[in-house]
Amino acid sequence: MPTAKTAAKPAATTGAATAEHDPRHHTANIKRMLNDVRDHVRQDVGQVDDPKAQALFEVTAEILQGLITAYDHFESRSEPAWK
Repeated sequence: MPTAKTAAKPAATTGAATAEHDPRHHTANIKRMLNDVRDHVRQDVGQVDDPKAQALFEVTAEILQGLITAYDHFESRSEPAWK
């Protein structure tokens, strides 16, 4: 069992570890996933006959687009809330 004197020191921070702490790394991943889901629900609109389901999918796509825009604004610091 390591003692305080013999405990291993944490490894030096690597570029990958630093990237994980950078919010842009995470926002890029989230935006990619949001784009994928948005595109998927837009495709589903043409695959179902139920007008209410089509409307739900369209609304979902619009809301996801709003989130994608919010992530863009965060990354570019273009809105006062993100400055």
